[in-house]
Amino acid sequence: MRDLAGVAALVTGGASGLGLATARGLAAAGARVAALDLTPGEAEPGILHLACDVADEGSVVAALDAAEAEHGAARIVVNCAGVPGSMRLVGRDGPVDMGRFAQVIGVNLLGTVSVMTKAAARMMALEPLGQDGERGVIVNTASITAYEGQIGQGAYVASKGAIAAMTIQAAREFAAKGVRVLAIAPGLFKTPMASEVPPEVVEAITSDSIFPRRFGEPEDFADLCLSMIRNPMLNGEVIRLDAGVRLRAR
Repeated sequence: MRDLAGVAALVTGGASGLGLATARGLAAAGARVAALDLTPGEAEPGILHLACDVADEGSVVAALDAAEAEHGAARIVVNCAGVPGSMRLVGRDGPVDMGRFAQVIGVNLLGTVSVMTKAAARMMALEPLGQDGERGVIVNTASITAYEGQIGQGAYVASKGAIAAMTIQAAREFAAKGVRVLAIAPGLFKTPMASEVPPEVVEAITSDSIFPRRFGEPEDFADLCLSMIRNPMLNGEVIRLDAGVRLRAR
């Protein structure tokens, strides 16, 4: 996997933010990239944009089929699709709306698991590569909220905490077939989702960073993702990408 030229790759949430930057990074490295999103991105060289609702199993299968027909089965999968989930577990109106809570879990957690498992099953049928016999690698997106959950972020924390916890479990399960599983836990990044974060929260997070004191750029995420894909000794690991910040309670 050190040489990505001609390798088929899938990126969910690939129309904007972290996903788009990762899709572009993979394409620049020579991979054949399919970028999946609810609303496909604009056409650009080296990236096949496809419609996909990760919370809908039929949509996931159709998108994977379309990508495979164009590029072959993916050996690289990066899951960036996600939605925000600001809600208190018990607020002024009482207990959390379980419909809203389930919607966040459905996209962030179940959507990630759906793409991961369906793509992994296809990877496992491929011929192994290199001296290690690797068949593929999956990188999921967790969050630093998995470790320092903030008040009012219950659904989002639950979804991202589960992704972090599953990383080593999935890596162990897929190891026999030569498929690695990793996750990145980003802090605050310049993405469409970040536009929904209140200014006072942004100030609190960036002021607490060790260095640098700024939003992360999507390209920072993409750079780490490509390094993880290329390094065969990384497996079952969640890597924080947050400039050293530790979240406050609120």
